[in-house]
Amino acid sequence: MKVTKMHGLGNSYIYVSEFEEQLREEELAPLAVAVSDVRKGIGSDGLILIGPSRVADVRMRIFNADGSEAENCGNGVRCVAKYAYEHGYVHKTHFTVEVKSGIVEAFVHPDADGLVRTVTVDMGQARFGASAVGYTGQDEDGDAVLDIDGVAYRGTLVSVGNPHFVSFVADAASFPVAEVGPRIERHPDFPQRINVEFVTPRGPSELDFRVWERGSGITFACGTGACASVAAGVRKGLLDRRVTVHLLGGDLEIELQGERIWMTGEAVTVLTGDYAWPRG
Repeated sequence: MKVTKMHGLGNSYIYVSEFEEQLREEELAPLAVAVSDVRKGIGSDGLILIGPSRVADVRMRIFNADGSEAENCGNGVRCVAKYAYEHGYVHKTHFTVEVKSGIVEAFVHPDADGLVRTVTVDMGQARFGASAVGYTGQDEDGDAVLDIDGVAYRGTLVSVGNPHFVSFVADAASFPVAEVGPRIERHPDFPQRINVEFVTPRGPSELDFRVWERGSGITFACGTGACASVAAGVRKGLLDRRVTVHLLGGDLEIELQGERIWMTGEAVTVLTGDYAWPRG
């Protein structure tokens, strides 16, 4: 099977082109688990498929490292845009990508050699509150307060096509993400689970960011999480409408234009090759 490993700020996925490979639906979850395994597979945060779409220029499907399918992935869609343009699936620098949660617009920025190093994506509008993220508890003006081992954690409930719990903390860099993140992700009031961000403004135009991603755990970057965090910060009056988000893997530029969220960041090809998948 032909595969490509790509990353956006260290958020890495294995990419398979459905223009070239034919995969059965029942293969996708176990394939995602297999390629994500750093010891027995390739090593990644999950699997992303790039294929034809009836409603957009290309389609993207995202599977987390545990095999669950996600609605959207900001770092992933930038890499899909790079891949689609460089492989000639699209011939425009502005085109559309179908994701599970809808359609997003991508703008690639090729260099003189036709290689794409950065991509801008219109990530759509943020939605706030319990119904936006499938929270079954009672929210407080779009926030939820969860008791984790006797400690109350407040987070803004925000969807940018997938669900997020954005918690503003004193110091994101030292926060115990590995301990608290999975407890919030799998809290019983989130029956579909949730992505969890711990963020700290450095000022109105900079944000320190850590994430526990649903189905993958700690990752170096989460594009949708960065968008959700800036939208939450703007709503609370903590952030300006244009913010540099500092993630473990590097920086993303997030800008709110009206109600739309625009994300700009890198897209990097790591390798291409053949994966020995034992097809049934």
